[in-house]
Amino acid sequence: MADQLPNVPELLRSAVHSLGGAERSNQLTMASAVAHSIDTGEHLAVQAGTGTGKSLAYLVPSVRHAVDSGKTVVVSTATIALQRQLVERDLPRLADALESDLGRRPQFAILKGRNNYLCMNKIHSGAADEPPEEELFDPFAVSRLGREVARLTEWSSDTDTGDRDDLVPGVSDKAWRQVSVTARECLGKSRCPVGEDCFAERARTESSRADVVVTNHALLAIDAITGIAILPEHDVVVIDEAHELVDRVTNVATAELGAGTISAAARRCSKLVEDEDVDRLEAAAEGWAELLEYTPPERWETLPHGASHALAAVRDAAWALRAAIGPSRPGMAINDPEAAAARNAALVAVEEVHDSAVRILSTFEEPDPAKRKDVVWLAAEEKRGNVRRIVRMAPLSVGGLLRSRLFGESTVVLTSATLTVGGSFDGLAVNWGLPPEAGVRSDPAMAVGSEAPSDASDIKWNSLDVGSPFDHARAGILYIAKHLPAPGRDGLTPAVFDEIAELVEAAGGRTLGLFSSMRAAKAAAEEMRERLDTPVLCQGDDATGTLVKAFADDESTSLFGTLSLWQGVDVPGPSLSLVLLDRIPFPRPDDPLLVARQRAVESRGGNGFLSVAANHAALLLAQGVGRLLRSVDDKGVVAVLDSRLATARYAGYLRASLPPFWETADPAVVRKALGRIRDSRP
Repeated sequence: MADQLPNVPELLRSAVHSLGGAERSNQLTMASAVAHSIDTGEHLAVQAGTGTGKSLAYLVPSVRHAVDSGKTVVVSTATIALQRQLVERDLPRLADALESDLGRRPQFAILKGRNNYLCMNKIHSGAADEPPEEELFDPFAVSRLGREVARLTEWSSDTDTGDRDDLVPGVSDKAWRQVSVTARECLGKSRCPVGEDCFAERARTESSRADVVVTNHALLAIDAITGIAILPEHDVVVIDEAHELVDRVTNVATAELGAGTISAAARRCSKLVEDEDVDRLEAAAEGWAELLEYTPPERWETLPHGASHALAAVRDAAWALRAAIGPSRPGMAINDPEAAAARNAALVAVEEVHDSAVRILSTFEEPDPAKRKDVVWLAAEEKRGNVRRIVRMAPLSVGGLLRSRLFGESTVVLTSATLTVGGSFDGLAVNWGLPPEAGVRSDPAMAVGSEAPSDASDIKWNSLDVGSPFDHARAGILYIAKHLPAPGRDGLTPAVFDEIAELVEAAGGRTLGLFSSMRAAKAAAEEMRERLDTPVLCQGDDATGTLVKAFADDESTSLFGTLSLWQGVDVPGPSLSLVLLDRIPFPRPDDPLLVARQRAVESRGGNGFLSVAANHAALLLAQGVGRLLRSVDDKGVVAVLDSRLATARYAGYLRASLPPFWETADPAVVRKALGRIRDSRP
């Protein structure tokens, strides 16, 4: 059938014309490269700047391949916003545009984790009406939770999808947990009395018939980690927002063990087994709590004194409870679905406790920290005045997992506006588990915390930077406030406030302020509200989407915020002419996982700071800078109020990850440029 279908350039041209767009050479270059990757089976990393039209560039060859081969293509994204864009706008329009060329209308579906869908068994069995035990003594919380659950129960009769993202306005996480189940808690379609009406199963069935299935990095990770086929059978995976892949997979592979988690698991079993079995796990929870109370929050190089005994007690008590619960009886789920669901939830809880205890103990069986697969640390988190102490364990590297379970099983296309770090794809590629592009590694900074695949690897991949339609040197200025002292730990200084006020005033508002912490964002917003006549919004004042819309709708308004604004904010036009960054976004120096990854690099002779902290900062910096130019008519300034971007030894490495703006360190030049942009607006 391949000879009968138009080729990718022809289909792309047809789609662009049908959608009323203009042909772009870099979009065609990317689409042709994706088609070549699918044909040859060689993986591909594509950096495509804002305005390239990368979604269409990978969707057209993906749809053609699916229709031609009869096989599904999986498209994975990091954010809900991009998922919605693909499913609600890009794919429906593309399917309409290509129907006549392909001989049929391509089918597409969205697939999320099971806990994103309503569980009708929980709603019908009455389990959703029982408040969590920790809220029984808080009447206000119970009342609010009850109202939300009642609303969800009512919505279950009206919704066609049961998808949490379709519920507007939304509800709290606690309320949603009352009406949903995880994959492990689910009884299974054949054993569930309402399995035929299951929203999650319906979505999965729909995805099995689709040409293109849109999912997220977390579900992709679960599919790879568990080995359970959650996604439909496929031979091509397209990973958009690929710069987020390693972090999202790491999050999924991270587990935790706290005394509260252990006690909650014991309580779930209280109606199913003898009291002494429950009491044994409760006693183990108390022992774990006592140990953690007197242990400082930090990364564990070795197990603290007494931890081995405490963990063994947790492990053995959890396993004994699991055995006491015993196997399910035939027909239990159909005859008594509530009891079956309670049993399933109890089993899942005690198995997770058991597995976490085993994982910690197994980690320290390896005496050499450099050879351990997991990093373990104790965190102390304050919530509502209470300090919660919890032990977390995360993989040192996910490259091996991705290499075997993703790249080893499908043809993979990875794309983002920011994939090169220090001018090279290698920084991300080796973290993905791919061999470095260069046969000989001349820059030890590019080493990572896991052994790089050998050059004799049978995994082949190509990289491509298709550039951007923007003329960065003419449309934008990169201003580095070289005269300011390097940022310290005491927050923003009066000199920085003066600089912000002068820049925002010169721009006439129109400023997106990206700050390294919420404390800094709020401090800057309060100070600017005192100094300036133009409105200043701050993240946390309202829902982020509402704030971004208010910012876009009023040219004189500025918006200050932190991490979530560094990525995904899309405000083209006159409402945004200044992107302001208070400092280089290095990770926290006490982040236990990143510190462990840096040390692992150094143990292999690499530069841990550059390969971990600087790479992290470079990617986020590029994402933040990318908020400025969102259309070919945009003009503006990126102002970095961190002199280290000009003076530090790693400055050139970071700037090599940024677009080629015209650069200056002269504040007077920048203020005049902002004034000209402001006055040129109609």
